[in-house]
Amino acid sequence: MSLDQNALLRSEIVVNPYPFYHRLRSQDPVHWSELWGGWVLTRYADVVSALQDQRLSSARSNLVMGQLPAAMRDGMGPLQGYMSMSIGFSDPPDHTRRRAVIKGVLTPRVFEAMRPHIQDLVDNLLDAVEGSGRMDVIRDFAYPLPITVICEMLGVPPEDRAQFKTMVDDLVALMGIGRVLPGTAERAQQSVVELSGYFSRIVAQHRGSPNGNLMGALVAGLDQGHLLSEEELIVNCIALFMGGHETTRSLIGNGLLALLQNPDQLGKLRDDPSLIVTAVEELLRYNSPLQRAVRVAKEDLEIGGKQIQQGQLVLAMLGAANRDPEQFPDPDRLDITRQENRHVAFGHGTRFCLGAPLARIEGQIAINTVLRRMPRLRLASEALEWEDNMAFRCLKSLPVLA
Repeated sequence: MSLDQNALLRSEIVVNPYPFYHRLRSQDPVHWSELWGGWVLTRYADVVSALQDQRLSSARSNLVMGQLPAAMRDGMGPLQGYMSMSIGFSDPPDHTRRRAVIKGVLTPRVFEAMRPHIQDLVDNLLDAVEGSGRMDVIRDFAYPLPITVICEMLGVPPEDRAQFKTMVDDLVALMGIGRVLPGTAERAQQSVVELSGYFSRIVAQHRGSPNGNLMGALVAGLDQGHLLSEEELIVNCIALFMGGHETTRSLIGNGLLALLQNPDQLGKLRDDPSLIVTAVEELLRYNSPLQRAVRVAKEDLEIGGKQIQQGQLVLAMLGAANRDPEQFPDPDRLDITRQENRHVAFGHGTRFCLGAPLARIEGQIAINTVLRRMPRLRLASEALEWEDNMAFRCLKSLPVLA
């Protein structure tokens, strides 16, 4: 396997990126990719350092827009506005202010209180497929569970949820490619416009009739002058909606696949469900839902002996860091009892994922319940198809027999 410029987009790399990550880490751990237009980091130490380096910025909307033809840029205001106001695309002090508001609502107590309801949702989804003896883990379970949870939190009624999938997929596609393509950007912008209009109406409804959900709390803070403008609130509701289901869908799908492919670990967890906490952490490490975090250099700097120039992209490969043998002994082995598992599946430092506690709770309940209720669970086929996305690692489907 050579380190040619097309390697990071080959279909076999999408299916299984880890052999390539290992090769890249050993041969060129700070690798310039012309195709992605940035530096690719694959060592754990470099990735962790980059994620907390204040010389590397998340505010990269101008750089993204700069990849589009000049004639397009003036018409991409809504997309650029979305990126510049999202906590995932902003730096302090704006990032600090926006994050503080959302973190003040998404407290550990709020998430823990949701456990019984999440268990009910899991049981209802499994009830719907139990009689057939088969299910598609993604379609029937891993997708509808987190989408239901985040929609309830944001006040999106059941009848409106189906229309969101395509719009969110457009935004996921924008973030999962190397270079930004005009068609991808146009679709993402149209989805931003539609989602912004929808959440504007949701905000108005909550002002007229307050609700005890996440959206109600955010709107209450908005009306009390708590740091966020209405436009910022709407933008970050879109970001929460996307992040609130994409990672969890992948955790459940990737996690069950890893267990089915490692029957000794599946049996160990089935025999001792109390291992689910360390099991979920290991599943996050082993096949990370988010494979990379992107930064842009605010000034010239050095990483691993390579000179990074101001304005260049730095791609911190979370999936590669989580398989670094310098940090994780025998990293390609799934071990649901692994200790000292300081993975970076949810990022690191001040940008650690705000929804991580909820994703963990959903993953713990979902996986343990499936194993308990489906004791004969097995793959329906060894042929697997992954989403063609280098940022978000998720199966298109996962047919299983019960």
